[in-house]
Amino acid sequence: MNTSTTTKNTLREQDASTSQYLTFFLAGEEYGVNILKVKEIRGWEQPTLLPNTADYVLGVINLRGMVVPVMDLRKRFNMAQIELGKTAVVVVVNVTHAGRGRTIGMVVDAVSEVYNVGDEMIMPSPDLGGTISDEYVKGLATIDDKMIILLDIDYLINEGMLKDAGNNQE
Repeated sequence: MNTSTTTKNTLREQDASTSQYLTFFLAGEEYGVNILKVKEIRGWEQPTLLPNTADYVLGVINLRGMVVPVMDLRKRFNMAQIELGKTAVVVVVNVTHAGRGRTIGMVVDAVSEVYNVGDEMIMPSPDLGGTISDEYVKGLATIDDKMIILLDIDYLINEGMLKDAGNNQE
């Protein structure tokens, strides 16, 4: 009985410093976003094109009456383009910008898993001059002998996509 109580308390303590991350693949690498930011996962559908948008903005989709911009993360991260396969999906996320919420879709190659990641598991990313700016990376976590790149989706959208969209409107 004491062992059970101790185990439950330990789990509660871990839960306080643990977040869940939805992971997905891009160009063979696994990335993760905090699951609290994920609204839904949709199958791939061609978005409606919009003029004067950044090249990585594919257009917009109708999400139950709400117009949602869709960005191609491969293009956003300057990765090689591929033909989207059967596993390609749109991960719809909620972000906050200037005190107001926004909904954005991100096209990814495939969804992987949901992992519990403790704060102590997150390591800072080294500055290696990679294809993804350090500003967008919250950190790296090793889970089941694989490295997962954890994205700061608010920064990626707010400082990246929305800033570029504002530049295109000028």
